[in-house]
Amino acid sequence: MTPELHQKLTAWRQHLHAHPELSLQEKGTAAFVQDKLTELGIPFVSGIGGHGIVATLTRGHAQSRVGLRADMDALPITEDTGLPYGSKNPGVMHACGHDGHTASLLGAAALLAADTSWSGTVDFIFQPAEEGFGGSRAMVAAGLFDRFPMERVFGFHNWPGLAAGTIAVHDGVVMASGGRVSITIDGHAGHAGMPHLTRDPVMAAGHLIVALQSIVSRSVDPLDTAVLSLCTIEGGTVRNQIAGRVMIGGTLRYHRDAVKDTIVARIEAICAGIATSFGVKVTPEIVMGVGVVINTPTEAGLARLAAEKVQAELRRDLAPSMAGEDFAFYLQHRPGAFVWIGNGALRDGAELHGPRYDFNDAILPVASSWMAEVAKSALASDKSALASN
Repeated sequence: MTPELHQKLTAWRQHLHAHPELSLQEKGTAAFVQDKLTELGIPFVSGIGGHGIVATLTRGHAQSRVGLRADMDALPITEDTGLPYGSKNPGVMHACGHDGHTASLLGAAALLAADTSWSGTVDFIFQPAEEGFGGSRAMVAAGLFDRFPMERVFGFHNWPGLAAGTIAVHDGVVMASGGRVSITIDGHAGHAGMPHLTRDPVMAAGHLIVALQSIVSRSVDPLDTAVLSLCTIEGGTVRNQIAGRVMIGGTLRYHRDAVKDTIVARIEAICAGIATSFGVKVTPEIVMGVGVVINTPTEAGLARLAAEKVQAELRRDLAPSMAGEDFAFYLQHRPGAFVWIGNGALRDGAELHGPRYDFNDAILPVASSWMAEVAKSALASDKSALASN
């Protein structure tokens, strides 16, 4: 990568950071990506699964085909960075680095367009709606793998707290699957001074929250990994009335489906018990998201090989994360690998989904180069080289 290309990618990334768009609303971001692809002379198809874009490069006569993916959406978070290129869209922020992922994929496209050493087809997937809105599922439903029959797919996520430019490749599980938990408690409202005439959903909610936190500690095997976090509670409007309804919201995360089944069964049983104990109606609703991100062995080897080719520090010892990633849905249809690329030292408030987060532009050369190299390695399919990785 030349200094000129790095400078260009940095400008593109900072433009995207300044103009974030929420999931399903990435019209301007998609237009920007299309403009840059046109500038690079790379053909593309837009409007796939919403604002999704797939650009395609073909070189030589090889029949192999590989996909590279980046996400484009931002989060409903108010930015607190003070950066000159800070968000110009109040209440919306690129707090997860999708601006950097998009710029990195454009960089990989630029590198491969200028490289005559490879043969085959590379599809560049610019995905909308990763943040819990099913963007990968929508693109697959719109015929992604039928219209662009790639054999493998690769992607990355920047990782604050990991040394800048270090590439972490997991064998097997990378990130968790999860679900959204919504629990409604319906009681009987009444005067706060006459509680015996009511059925108090606030008191029931307190006991329910404590009871639900016993699931991971007492119902899940300690050698398994699970999280049940209850993050929102809503109920009541005045201080002297016992409310009629309380709503609790949260998330569950796991690495094995058997663990998910245990958690769901216990949530339902505990809700039923609380309903009986307090004379209220408790209705749990659990909506499962995409699956666990699991690297396939050959593709993990290709990811490591590409890291070595770009002379990045390689880590193979990091534990999987309990965060989720809808890249998992692609891996349910094609073999592939998802890696982490270090964003640098973790600062207070600058973690993923934090108000002071910012993608580290210094890692753009590593990220773009790794994506280009993993595509070339996959197209070459050097099995002898993979055996040693």
